Amino acid sequence: MAAPLFRPQFPPAIQTVIDRLYAETIEQDPRARDAALAGGMANESHTGFYAAMTDARMPVTPEFGHLLYVLARTGGARRIVEFGTSFGVSTLFLAAALCDNGGGRIISTELFPAKAARAEANLREAGLADLVEIRVGDARATLTPGDGEPVDLLLLDAAKDLYLDVLRLVEPALRKGGVVVSDRADLDGGDGDRAAAYIGYLADAANGYRMASIATQALGQTFFHDVAIRA
Repeated sequence: MAAPLFRPQFPPAIQTVIDRLYAETIEQDPRARDAALAGGMANESHTGFYAAMTDARMPVTPEFGHLLYVLARTGGARRIVEFGTSFGVSTLFLAAALCDNGGGRIISTELFPAKAARAEANLREAGLADLVEIRVGDARATLTPGDGEPVDLLLLDAAKDLYLDVLRLVEPALRKGGVVVSDRADLDGGDGDRAAAYIGYLADAANGYRMASIATQALGQTFFHDVAIRA
């Protein structure tokens, strides 16, 4: 990811970790992707893709990370659910927002224990670990209905063919005016029908959402995202 695209705007402890992770992404993620490609796994539609990418950071773009921060701040978020922790880059942007909002809780889920451990270490280094709980395992089990606290923001940034399953799991707790943010579900592999079903669900006003799509850029590529508000 091309960094820095923005002047640092976070306290040094946070910005240092974010900058380091983006620098590591530029250096190391292409190697992991090349190795996955050599193994016949071009994208997440191939079995074993995420396991092959265990050492890759796979972060949100810097622009999208700052958008997550702004969305969480604007909505005064106190409770955030994240599907897909990886090394915790998006988690850092969201936790920084919670910190500036006066506190709160992020429930994040990661399939691979090694990645969850790296994310926890990054959050500790940034001084934000007390705001985040990382649950390891299949999100359809780890994100089962919890304590009844309303959810202000849901970030979907993992296996795209599970987006609708996770949304429906969290949806009962998603408050009116709550925001759903996702990496574009119908790109980069995955089950096309299931990914399209997620987009169709958000786009159907009868389901109670209003949706917009945006694009960000990094490393000469364009990445698409969807943002929806629960009306």
